Amino acid sequence: MKMFAPTRRSGLAIALAAGFSHATVAPATAHDAKGEKRLERMLEGRVAGEPVNCIRTLPTAPMTTLHSTAYVFGRGHTIYVQRTRNPGQIDNRDTLVLRRFGGGQQLCRQDVATTIDPLTQIFTGAVMFEDFVPYTRVDQKEGQASK
Repeated sequence: MKMFAPTRRSGLAIALAAGFSHATVAPATAHDAKGEKRLERMLEGRVAGEPVNCIRTLPTAPMTTLHSTAYVFGRGHTIYVQRTRNPGQIDNRDTLVLRRFGGGQQLCRQDVATTIDPLTQIFTGAVMFEDFVPYTRVDQKEGQASK
């Protein structure tokens, strides 16, 4: 198994993983409310668009992990929120590891995603993506999404 070292800047490691097993659902915690509040602040002044199957990502593009809530990709006018099938399993102490099937610079819902402990490199869970929801800044003057 060949793996790239995780970077602190993006919090995202891309790996060529051989496979994964199923993870158990983590119980709800007080962190859920913190993650939801943080996501709410990130989405202020933005409007949700139609969910999409794939998003364009670059190795230097930021990704934010909101504990027990969501992964947020991108910055600027449009960000993409990935709540996953089991958001309670999202742990901001883990590193997301991806095996992309589409190749290139796209991250798609069918890509294999797992998590590892960044210190020990031990597998900590499987992530099942849902559609990515784009949130675009609203132009305050016109009340419409800006481009």
